[in-house]
Amino acid sequence: PFVVCEPCINCKFTDCVDVCPVDCFREGENFLVIDPEECIDCGACVPACPVEAIFPEDEVPEEWEEYTDLNARLCTEWPMIDAQQEPMDCADEYQSVSAKRSLLSETPAP
Repeated sequence: PFVVCEPCINCKFTDCVDVCPVDCFREGENFLVIDPEECIDCGACVPACPVEAIFPEDEVPEEWEEYTDLNARLCTEWPMIDAQQEPMDCADEYQSVSAKRSLLSETPAP
């Protein structure tokens, strides 16, 4: 499966959701995750992500390895998102920020 990593935090561009053929994305307050049980490894989401936050599970950068488990855990708690939405209001400000892990909210999308 594919894994959403740190660059998505406080951006939540949903271009990836729009191209996903199986609705495997789940939505949190300021982050998206992929349900590894639903993902069919098609890779359509990777080029669609404007912040390059999505990686195949076996290619997740070492600094973001925790996101594999984080995606698997949060996908069981967060609602499915199956349509593109506007990015977060702060997306432009945060899309180039690094080291955003402390900003991740584990609250489901409203």
